[in-house]
Amino acid sequence: MGRQRFTPEQVIAKLREVDVLVGRGATAVEACRQVGIAEQTLYRWRKEYGGLKVDQARRMKDLERENVRLKKLVADLALDKAILQEASKPRFLSPSRRREAIQQVRRVLSVSERRTCQVLGQHRSTQRRALKGDADEQRLTADIVALATEYGRYGYRRIHALLGNVGRRVSLSVVERIWRREGLKVPKRQPKRRRLWLGDGSCIRLRPQHRGHVWSYDFVEDQTHNGRKFRMLNVIDEFSRECLAMVPLRRFRSNDVIDVLADLFIEHGPPQHIRSDNGPEFVANAVRDWLGRLGVTTLYIEPGSPWENGYIESFNARLRDELLNGEIFYNLVEVRAVTGWWRDHYNRARPHSSLGYRPPAPETVVMPAWPLGSATLRLPARLASEAHIN
Repeated sequence: MGRQRFTPEQVIAKLREVDVLVGRGATAVEACRQVGIAEQTLYRWRKEYGGLKVDQARRMKDLERENVRLKKLVADLALDKAILQEASKPRFLSPSRRREAIQQVRRVLSVSERRTCQVLGQHRSTQRRALKGDADEQRLTADIVALATEYGRYGYRRIHALLGNVGRRVSLSVVERIWRREGLKVPKRQPKRRRLWLGDGSCIRLRPQHRGHVWSYDFVEDQTHNGRKFRMLNVIDEFSRECLAMVPLRRFRSNDVIDVLADLFIEHGPPQHIRSDNGPEFVANAVRDWLGRLGVTTLYIEPGSPWENGYIESFNARLRDELLNGEIFYNLVEVRAVTGWWRDHYNRARPHSSLGYRPPAPETVVMPAWPLGSATLRLPARLASEAHIN
């Protein structure tokens, strides 16, 4: 015969019966024998139900039932949270990405497809739909991902321009769709800055009208691996956005600035104006007198107003964001080599948004813009043969 089980109400009734028998002079053993339970059971029941009445036992039973239900809800919520956490690892933005996330969740957590689709908001028919392969789009996706990997600070518009440079004729909307589907990073928009205006609405800053009209130059500071600082003098043409020089040195004096400008004047001719901040190398009498003798007008911005020199400041920001923040330099020789490659890429291959996504000084044939090379930047066979013939 199996072990008999009692409800909480029956247990409390037997305990009160034992109390009555003991109160009439019977021992605990005799009372247990008359009630039909063991003495150990009596002590266990008193420890668990001692002092409770029947209605209190019913209430406790209801609370236990409610506790079981709440535990089940908590377990379900914990499972849902685990599903969402696992799904957030491969970022999904579309049904196809969500399909991959559901497959990943099921592999890791061993949950049903129905439950995972319900949590992630994917219809089961969409999840089970067989996708048709598109070889052309797969190759285009691979090219876009490769370019985004190599040029991590470029958005989809600049990537679209790079694809056009190597002969890939594709719509900008297609590149944007693939960009967002693959979860690629879109650079944050820069905050707008207020320009300096006069009372009549005209801007104080002289606008460039043609190539060689206004140049800008400024310093960018960085350090090599051993902690020693170096400064780089950057010179650009404001009208064409072309970088004319990037010269790194450990220390710059006014004579060094004159040497850099003299080489540029010999190669390109002196500009009409040259714009800079009020650094000691730029406001030195030797530099100002030398520029004045050559007929170059110096334009100095107001102290503490870098937005007045926006062209060179924008160039320096691109330089730091796309190169300096991602490179470790061990000596100045390496700095000169890497910055020379980047300057050539900036002038001849990098799409510039203000120029209609054309480079400042494009070549007839676009060569690989980075020393490491990229399969996606090589010319197609047809264009390569035409370039070889020409």
